[in-house]
Amino acid sequence: MNKKHVSFFEATARVRVAALVDKGSFTEFCPPSNRYTSPHLARLDAPVAFDDGVVVGSATFDGRHILVAAQEGKFNGGAVGEVHGAKIRGLLDRAVIEKPAAVLLLVDSGGVRLHEANAGLIAISEIMRALMATQAAGVPVFALVGGSCGAFGGMGIVTRLCDEVIMSEEGRLGLSGPEVIETVKGVGEFDSRDRSLVWRVTGGKVRRALGEATQLVDDDVAAFREGVIAALSRGQRSASDLATLKQQHAALVQRREKHAQTVDGLEVWRQAGFTHPEGVAMLSAAEFNEELNTQLSASVAEVKS
Repeated sequence: MNKKHVSFFEATARVRVAALVDKGSFTEFCPPSNRYTSPHLARLDAPVAFDDGVVVGSATFDGRHILVAAQEGKFNGGAVGEVHGAKIRGLLDRAVIEKPAAVLLLVDSGGVRLHEANAGLIAISEIMRALMATQAAGVPVFALVGGSCGAFGGMGIVTRLCDEVIMSEEGRLGLSGPEVIETVKGVGEFDSRDRSLVWRVTGGKVRRALGEATQLVDDDVAAFREGVIAALSRGQRSASDLATLKQQHAALVQRREKHAQTVDGLEVWRQAGFTHPEGVAMLSAAEFNEELNTQLSASVAEVKS
């Protein structure tokens, strides 16, 4: 494998895939040469892409067969439309038949494409249904979030349905994006130009501290690859029975109550027990994970005592 540093944040979808999977193993489905473009964008005289902003295909990963989809955030903000969504949904349907070791979703999306909102919303629902069918067939689905658009809107929901959510600090995860919140509620509610605030509220470190991301890695495709290898070693999360689901729901209620007045990641890190929450932004992924694990272990020990 090429050990050269490749920034996940800066790379295109195809570069991410090529650097992530085993060298030369990727085979693309519905490639640009097929010219499957959005009919809705064309009717509006809007620019189209011959892959409609998403790359899907099969590859080997650490010697194992996988399926992979990578959204291109540089085209329409990675937003989901009819063709874009159909490609992801079709990949998940294929996983039910082929039973790969995993499906990797390289999420880089602001949500549904406004140009084709109804078709995009339907596509998101079909992706969610197909994702759960894939999991029911025994195939784990891992989300990798570290691109410039993050994982927002419908793709934010899709991300949280995955068995593992691997994020870098540069990645962002949420339902409504900062610009949407500012537009609807005003800059006093959320200043989307305050980049430090944006990452303290939606970035990888705060999502990991809240348990919404299962792994935090550095902004390097090789680091994401190591994260996927670790996820593969754990396999698919066990199916939840009713009692487990009730426990998880109770934990979410408890977290909501604990953070009812929390407005900033600094408060999350402070409550998590970080020694210097104001310095968390300067920590590497390894340093952050070490301190978080230390605090989690201390909390478990305290509960047991």
